[in-house]
Formats: sequence, structure tokens, C-alpha cells
Amino acid sequence: MTTPWGALALTRFPEDPRDRLRAWDASDEYLLRHLAGEDVPLSGTVVVVGDRWGALVTALAAHRPVQITDSYLAQEATRANLARAGTEPGAVRLLTTQDPPPGRIDVLLVRVPKSLALLEDQLLRLAPAVHAGTVVVGTGMVKEIHTSTLRLFERILGPTRTSLAEKKARLIFCTPDPALERPASPWPYVYALPDGIGPASGRTVVNHAGVFCADRLDIGTRFFLRHLPDGRGGRVVDLGCGNGVVGTAVALADPSAEVLFVDESFQAVASAEATYKANGVPGHAEFRVGDGLAGVPSGSVDLVLNNPPFHAHQATTDATAWRMFTGARRALRPGGELWVIGNRHLGYHVKLRKVFGNSRVVASDPKFVVLKAVKR
Repeated sequence: MTTPWGALALTRFPEDPRDRLRAWDASDEYLLRHLAGEDVPLSGTVVVVGDRWGALVTALAAHRPVQITDSYLAQEATRANLARAGTEPGAVRLLTTQDPPPGRIDVLLVRVPKSLALLEDQLLRLAPAVHAGTVVVGTGMVKEIHTSTLRLFERILGPTRTSLAEKKARLIFCTPDPALERPASPWPYVYALPDGIGPASGRTVVNHAGVFCADRLDIGTRFFLRHLPDGRGGRVVDLGCGNGVVGTAVALADPSAEVLFVDESFQAVASAEATYKANGVPGHAEFRVGDGLAGVPSGSVDLVLNNPPFHAHQATTDATAWRMFTGARRALRPGGELWVIGNRHLGYHVKLRKVFGNSRVVASDPKFVVLKAVKR
């Protein structure tokens, strides 16, 4: 990526030479050009929210910015990109969306996330640190910035306008109004599950902002909950756990099970832990933010339950599903099982047969299919 501060070699994480998706886009370039062209003062505390793969903070590393992200993969990509650029260790402070934000913010740069709820949550958390002199600039592709996006900035921070589009990217300019009366945060959102979904029926769900289907049970998970394997104890992984309702259902059905909740989203893992604790589930559970099953010892797991995502930000990709399936095969003991829920059209049975050598339909309806693969 060519920036006003020089050219940078950037990659996503995990790095894959076959992956043609870039670690930046036109909105990152547009924001950096604006900062340099308008001579925006970058003294004081510079906070970058939602930096997808670390492109922004790597370019701005000389100004010692703070990065706030919900993504473990983005954070690891940032570490790698900073090291590749020869950045001094500690020059960029890496925070998660669950960490306390800085007490004062002089420049706030926002890469608009896919989730409007996550944007709302982050702006509300950061607003007390913003002052009348804070420079606030958002950026995103035109298709990512909607009227509702601008209203959020205006409702939480102050008057907001947009730039002209360049290369299908747009900037958001917001003038902070310290006198603005901000709404109370609705997050985390708590609701009760419906009946008829097995052991989790009527139980409590806690969702932090940005977690998929934060205000209701999505229909895919509802179908999965009705067709989970019978309690069998042992080591169970809720892989890509989201709010943790699947792993919690397993623990409710079989208190002897040891459940590991894993997700690359800090918001998701916090939700899973809150959901588990809200239901007073007996037994042992572990909550881990990470890249799938990386770090889980080989042959140490009895059952993996998985609803793979098929989007990476705005890009449709099966790379995450492949990593999840291959990681599950490595982590499972001989005879261990991977159970997968997915849309029928995604054809996960083909991938499972390539990875495991077998795949069987457990349940299906016109939209979803539950598949099982056994490690031989």
C-alpha cells in the first residue's frame, strides 16, 4: 500500500500466499491521504477504531496511535505488519473492544464496521473521552456507509457530514459537541430463548454489540439446537461460539462435559462467558479468543460443534470454513466427531469429505443442513 508516509507491505492473518484479498482498501488510502493533505494535527492521543488488518496504525506508527479492535485476527495481522515495517516495539498500543479506552482522545479515526451495533457501542464507549477539539474522521466504502451510520455519529458525537466519493470510498467528518445529551447504551442485550429448542429452552442469552443476531436467536442456530448430539461427556468445543448458546446447551444437557468456547471476536467470547454464567451451568468451561483451534493440542477433543462464517468483512470466502474443518480434524481424537450447521447451498459436505473422508446428513430442512464427520 502506497501512503503519504511511504510504501508498506501488508498482509492479512493468517498469512496465505494463495489469498488474493488485500490487507487494505480504498477507504484506508482515502483516509491517509486526507490526514496528510489537510495537515491534520496528529499530536496528542490518536485512536484508530476498527482497523481491519492494521493498515492505518502501521502507516501512522510514528504518531504512536492506539488501535481498538474486536478481531483477534486483525490484531495479529497488525502485530505482523508493524514488525514487517520495522516499527519500534510498543509504538502502537493494541486494545480490544473489551478493554477500557483511553481517558482522552485528540484524534479519533473510525473504520466503519459491518455491524451498526458495534459502531454504536464503540462510539458510546469513546464519547466521554472526546472533547470539543477532537478531530473525528470516519472512513468506509460507499456501500458500507448509510444514513443510519451518519445518524449514529450525529446522535452520539455531534454534527456530521460526508465527503465526495473517491474510488467508491467515502469519508465521514464529525464535529464533537460536548453539550450533546447522549443516549444510554443498550449493550449488552439480554433476552430469553424460546421453547422447543432442547436443553437451552427458556434460558438467558447475553449479547455484546457486534455478535451475529444480537437481539434474537437466528434460525440456523435454532435448527442446530434441535439436533445436537446426545450428551456424551468428554471435551467439547463450540467453535466460532458467538454468544455461546450452543456450548451452553451442551453443558446443560451434560454437566460432565468440558466445554471450550472459541471465537476470533472479543465481543463474542465475552458474550459466551456471560451467557454461560447467567444460566448457572454446572461443570467446567474455558473461554478463548483465538484463530479457531490453533493452540488446542492434537487429538485432545471429543466433539466439535461449528457454524462457520462465510464472510470476511464484505468478502464472501470459504477460507475460514476450510481452516475450521482442518483444525477440527487435527484436534479431534480418533472416533471424535465434527458437527456442522450451514446453508444447504454452501456444499459443506464436499469439503468435509475432502478433509475427513466422510460426511453424513444428521438433519435438514429446505434452508439448512446439519452434517457429521468422524475422524477415522
